[in-house]
Amino acid sequence: MKFVTAKHAERVFVGLADEQRQLVIHLREAQKAMSGKAKLPITMIECLEKGEAFVREAAQIWSWALEQDEPAGSYALAEVKLLAPIPRPRKNIVCVGKNYREHVMEMSSTGQVPEHLIFFTKAPATVIGQEECIHSYSHLTNELDYEGELAVVIGKKGKGIRPEEAGAYIFGYTIVNDVTARDVQSRHKQFFLGKSFDTFCPMGPFLVHHSAIRDAGQLAIETKVNGEIRQSSDTSQMLFSIADIISVLSQGMTLEPGDVIATGTPAGVAKGMKPPRFLKSGDRVEVTVEGIGTLCNTVK
Repeated sequence: MKFVTAKHAERVFVGLADEQRQLVIHLREAQKAMSGKAKLPITMIECLEKGEAFVREAAQIWSWALEQDEPAGSYALAEVKLLAPIPRPRKNIVCVGKNYREHVMEMSSTGQVPEHLIFFTKAPATVIGQEECIHSYSHLTNELDYEGELAVVIGKKGKGIRPEEAGAYIFGYTIVNDVTARDVQSRHKQFFLGKSFDTFCPMGPFLVHHSAIRDAGQLAIETKVNGEIRQSSDTSQMLFSIADIISVLSQGMTLEPGDVIATGTPAGVAKGMKPPRFLKSGDRVEVTVEGIGTLCNTVK
């Protein structure tokens, strides 16, 4: 199931999308038509807090809607605006640094891979959705970069999670573009500011339930800039697995439904090219992750 947060006629709703049918179902509207009452929460985070009960209800609504000739809450995919699945996370987006060997090599003269996981965060206000513009901030940076990544969305509260238990805490997966002002990052000697300008975290377009992903550790990931492939890899190349990431994070930090974890970017970023080929106004960036979709944004 591909969940979305979408907007139609200025109304924001949680829905289910089918790219093959080019269809989106407004879950609350359809539920009201089906049972006489809309019981699902309004926001994605509130829905995630219901756990698998939300998934079961959504599946029932979807099945009912597909049996109707013109179900309530049914829209053509082209008629709605796809927002980020979680438009405003409650916490910073947690990101993993240097999690692909070839990316380490392109960004470091020593090529030394990290012994332990490297974490940093992006502010919630960075999040934008499908086809929203990435601001170039040309007055602040000359080194605007992209980083296509698989992101994990937590579905159950937990702390001290063992690696073998981690899968039970994952609701699903989405795509994140960890946009970065490299010169700002370098100047401040840490990651937060250079990665936290408004619009620096495109996310989406879908939140795919874990049941639809056979193995998140073996997904193709690709980033294009103006149609040119810049990044092409596979999540099997991660140095630290998703299970390890969740386990290490949760040892001293409580993970909660709606938490977003970006799992790192493969080689091919602009700064790693010789010479570097940073983003500029007008560039179009497309990040595709197998089984999830393609996240598209243009630099403004």
